[in-house]
Amino acid sequence: MNDRRKIISVIGDKKIEKGGVKYQLAFALGKALVDNGYRVQSGGLRGVMEAVMAGAHASENYREGDTIALVPSFDTETANEYADIVIPTGLDMMRNAMVANAYAVVGVGGGAGTLSEYAFAWSLNRLVIAFKNSGGWSEKLADTRLSDDVRYEGIEDDRVYGVESAEEAIKILNEKIDLYDDRHGGIGKY
Repeated sequence: MNDRRKIISVIGDKKIEKGGVKYQLAFALGKALVDNGYRVQSGGLRGVMEAVMAGAHASENYREGDTIALVPSFDTETANEYADIVIPTGLDMMRNAMVANAYAVVGVGGGAGTLSEYAFAWSLNRLVIAFKNSGGWSEKLADTRLSDDVRYEGIEDDRVYGVESAEEAIKILNEKIDLYDDRHGGIGKY
């Protein structure tokens, strides 16, 4: 039996107002994820990435190793203070594909970098969730499909699932994460 806790990537704006709506959403999400037995992964820098990891640390269920940062440089010191495990990819923005390679991806706001992570997550057949009350690409993509391709024959409502709260995100994760079980085998597979 596999007791490994599932890793959820959280993507979004690299600059946000501390205490603002995006910060509050990301913080609540990080706490709820760890409260519900998940680990948190992000690009590990500031903004939404820092807020979600701060929230993870605020959970009563928090354990060392619950936050994973995939930083774009080789400099581990660029990671925010809440990153437990720092992986210095050295891939700059190309590391976005690695960030999107988790059991599920949840977005809060976001610009062009976040948009690329959404595209990677969709192409990697991941469960994708977006806060539709957070602005940016998350709000634009919530409750849409990123392509007409059928990713899963048995999931008729496959889309970027729009949510407005951490509780709604957890509900979708708990209901649907095991349905999104295909692991990308390369573009030649398709």
